[in-house]
Amino acid sequence: MAQGTVQVTHTGTSRWRRRTGEYASLAAALEAATDGDVLTVAPGTYRENLVVRRAVTLRGPEGFPGSVRIAPLDGVPLTVRGSAVVQDLHVEGQDAAAPALLVEEGTPELRDIRVVTRSAAGVEVRGSARPTVRRVTVDNPAGVGIAVVDGGGGVFEDCEVVAAGQAGVAVRGGAHPRLERCRVHHASGSGLSATGDNSALEAVGCEVYEVRGSGVQITGRATAHLTDCDVHRTTADGVTLDTDAVVTLADCRIHDIPENAVDLRSRSVLTLTRTSVRQFGRNGLSVWDPGTRVDANQCEIFDSTGDYPAVWVSDGATAVLDSCRVHDVPDALFVLDRGSRVDVVDSDLFQVRNTAVSVSDGATAQLDDCRVRDAATGAWFRDHGSGGTLNSCTLSGTQTGVIVTKGADPTIERCTVDSPSEAGFYVSAGGRGSFLNCRVTGSGGYGFHVIDGCRTTLRKCRTERCARGGYEFADGGPDTGSGTGPVVEDCTGDESASLRTPVAPEPAVQTVSSSMGLLGGVPEQRVTVPGPAAAEPAESARTSKDVLGELDALVGLESVKREVRALTDMIEVGRRRQRAGLKAASVKRHLVFTGSPGTGKTTVARLYGEILASLGVLDKGHLVEVSRVDLVGEHIGSTAIRTQEAFERARGGVLFIDEAYALSPEDAGRDFGKEAIDTLVKLMEDHRDAVVVIVAGYTAEMERFLSVNPGVASRFSRTITFGDYGPEELLRIVEQQAEEHEYRLAPGTAEALLKYFTAIPKGPAFGNGRTARQTFEAMVERHAGRVAQLAEPDTDDLTLLYPEDLPDLP
Repeated sequence: MAQGTVQVTHTGTSRWRRRTGEYASLAAALEAATDGDVLTVAPGTYRENLVVRRAVTLRGPEGFPGSVRIAPLDGVPLTVRGSAVVQDLHVEGQDAAAPALLVEEGTPELRDIRVVTRSAAGVEVRGSARPTVRRVTVDNPAGVGIAVVDGGGGVFEDCEVVAAGQAGVAVRGGAHPRLERCRVHHASGSGLSATGDNSALEAVGCEVYEVRGSGVQITGRATAHLTDCDVHRTTADGVTLDTDAVVTLADCRIHDIPENAVDLRSRSVLTLTRTSVRQFGRNGLSVWDPGTRVDANQCEIFDSTGDYPAVWVSDGATAVLDSCRVHDVPDALFVLDRGSRVDVVDSDLFQVRNTAVSVSDGATAQLDDCRVRDAATGAWFRDHGSGGTLNSCTLSGTQTGVIVTKGADPTIERCTVDSPSEAGFYVSAGGRGSFLNCRVTGSGGYGFHVIDGCRTTLRKCRTERCARGGYEFADGGPDTGSGTGPVVEDCTGDESASLRTPVAPEPAVQTVSSSMGLLGGVPEQRVTVPGPAAAEPAESARTSKDVLGELDALVGLESVKREVRALTDMIEVGRRRQRAGLKAASVKRHLVFTGSPGTGKTTVARLYGEILASLGVLDKGHLVEVSRVDLVGEHIGSTAIRTQEAFERARGGVLFIDEAYALSPEDAGRDFGKEAIDTLVKLMEDHRDAVVVIVAGYTAEMERFLSVNPGVASRFSRTITFGDYGPEELLRIVEQQAEEHEYRLAPGTAEALLKYFTAIPKGPAFGNGRTARQTFEAMVERHAGRVAQLAEPDTDDLTLLYPEDLPDLP
């Protein structure tokens, strides 16, 4: 057969149709062929735009792969609109607005085709087409590798995208292909992408790697099911889900990812089964937003290469881990923000450098039959509204088994802490918690260590072989009758004095650490804790001048300091006028605090309470911090009871309502928040001298809250706005932290910190002072990793922080 000709073998049933003909062009051969005919193309380059409409076989010569080039100057080189067989061709396209190989109709079979092009797409399948595509290679550095769109489908077997200027495989418009044993690599976008209603992608035994985006990206209500797939060596996240995506990963391997191995948000749902996640630079699982959920069963998350938690759940998201293993990571599980929840069942968390489970900002964690070992802290319930349950768990080889601080209130049942180096259970700074049938053995410190008069409940607990004692209650012991301190029932220990005699109460104002482990405690601002004898003013209470001095020492907040000092002056002068027999101006002491998180609102509220106590305006001056979850009940009548209880706890002090605007949501409907507001207003009127109320939250939200609740607004004297910290103020906070912990900033580090704080994103997630403290903690961790490699570090090595110790920008 001559080069540049096409041989058509006609296979009709009539004798005269069984013949062979040769044609000078592919177009002529296709026109002459009918269903069932075989078109064998001689080696050569064909500058034709081919359209295959019939059920024919179009192929190159046997034994000469790649010898037939379909390479027109523009347009679509090859279009298939019938159930044809196309094989052994080399297709080249040059049109940036058109695909190189387009399948529009039928159920054709495409095999052993190489597409080398600079087109909009290497292969595009659309409409009613359902092709079977085998051993097709696509090299398209200008566009999408394989696009399946507008309801298209089909099966792709043993195919490879060797280069793509955009996504390797893109599915949209309700398309639903299946990929088997395919490889996608060196794409400039996502490896596999699906988006849009009814779009679905199924992949079995596939591999995605060396892509300059996410390995797999599913968005906009699309679905995907990946089985026995590998995703690795991406430049962005390994797997990304966004906006109602639904994805299942079974027996997959995700590894060598510089960012999040799996990131899902905006009501997306992910199911992981027998999948491993390893060697990730940020989070192994990152789960965000209300309605977003991940269910992981028999999965393993391990070998982090960064400084971030392995599992991160926030902003109201949910995660369930069943029979999973998380290990060799900085932190295993962080759950934060109200509405966020994590359920962990029959799982192992081990070889954790810092905290295995951290619960904060009102989140909830439930752990059942889990095992935590070789972690600095087993579980840490950090702050008000945070809670959950640890049930039948074992914690071994930790510094501290469980920490409860700042109003957190978990339930710990039938848990065992074995061989902690510092304490089995540690409660401080207003933490609460109920410990039922728990056990501590072999502690290097105490078994149960409860300080600050925390209202913790211990029932039927036991300690054995605790070096410093089984139970230690500082600043208020069990059953002191003062309304503070732990409640202890039926607890035992093998020490001669299982329950240690409480020490004499200390002053009500104490400094509380917010972090354990490497830093030993990063001090926050001073906090006020009511002592056992708080019913009567303490003889050692500080003067208003002392407290104002501490307020002045806080970084920044100049306008806030002026407002508080002016208010204090008004109250002080009023007292003096009364003593002189003169009328004193009525000063409304209730305040509105507005501003972003981390700007010191809670700290200033605590100091304000202490100032009022020192002036004799309040009996105690302690702070009770609450939020919507503490005031609003689930049924009619319960909200009023909760609000009254919170008000009563604050009697003689300050009731601080954080995110007060949540009591009056814009779409309130039958919400019980209004009941809390009405109850609070009445209590403020009936007991106007007993409690000072401070409502706090974001500026815009608080303005709306006060505008729609005039009864509340009329009872507050003034609004104090807390501005965001600037780079210089954030630097000063870091310098204070360094000084307190005996570190120094090396030459150039202060300048690097200024640049860092200038460049750091100032979005909703920016934490102001908290960001500064977290930055310092990260620097200390990096410093420790660097100095640990030195055989004999000197004092400078041990104290100097360098610019390279700064963490990466988020």
